[in-house]
Amino acid sequence: MGVMESLSAEKFRVGLVQMSCALDPNQNLEKAIWRIREAAGQGAQIVCLQELFRSQYFCREENAELFALAEPIPGPSTETLGRLARELGIVIIASLFERRSAGLYHNTAAVIGADGEMQGIYRKMHIPDDPLYFEKFYFTPGDLGFVNFDTRFGRLGVLVCWDQWYPEAARVSSLAGANILFYPTAIGWHPSEKAQNGAAQLDAWKTIQRAHAIANGIYVAAVNRVGFEGPPDKGLEFWGSSFVADPFGQVIAEASTSNEEILVAECDPHRVEEVRRGWPFLRDRRIDAYAPILKRWLD
Repeated sequence: MGVMESLSAEKFRVGLVQMSCALDPNQNLEKAIWRIREAAGQGAQIVCLQELFRSQYFCREENAELFALAEPIPGPSTETLGRLARELGIVIIASLFERRSAGLYHNTAAVIGADGEMQGIYRKMHIPDDPLYFEKFYFTPGDLGFVNFDTRFGRLGVLVCWDQWYPEAARVSSLAGANILFYPTAIGWHPSEKAQNGAAQLDAWKTIQRAHAIANGIYVAAVNRVGFEGPPDKGLEFWGSSFVADPFGQVIAEASTSNEEILVAECDPHRVEEVRRGWPFLRDRRIDAYAPILKRWLD
């Protein structure tokens, strides 16, 4: 058994930082640092921040001036978080607005190892374009595919927000051997929709991700922001509800819809083995019959 295989057989504890964001990016970074310390103090070994944690969710509008929020990776945020990861001996997953070059930007998750060094990045593959979620204006779709990262505490996959609605993304990432999928997220209610559709929207968000856990026999951890951002009539109320589901979709830790919280949960790779033995979906997959899924539509 290889070193990484033996490491990945150990239990590990994940920490999710659910927080609200101010207008000042430096204030958000300082808050994130403090919350990461709190999570590590509660035993978390892999800490994941919410999507685009350094700023308010700027994609509510199309404004070219907001490209100034972007930064290179590696860059100031990863350097700061790298020092923190090394000090605490933890892995940090940080969702950032990446400036790759002039006019080329991505929605990117950086995975920073417990030694403080970059383990790699994942660039968000699915980019939404909906009312108050105008991400196609800002982000180029990811070009790195669905990748896994070997860390001191095990193998993990990272996907970002809109990716969480796609079973193909969860499947491909799972097939690379991860024990857990992380989903940094920024999702909430439109004020005009909450009363009529809010409960159903939140339930669908939880259900689709729990289904990824079940279908792949893998832990799933989703971390969302909280708070209202934007003008009263054209803002978003982020619904929090960060959670961790086990490989059979059972929610083992869950945060509220409105409070800043640190969520810590223990994950056991042996649970992955146990569930996959009893429900061997991977064994029974008909990979010879799935070619049509590569088409946009079957005419």
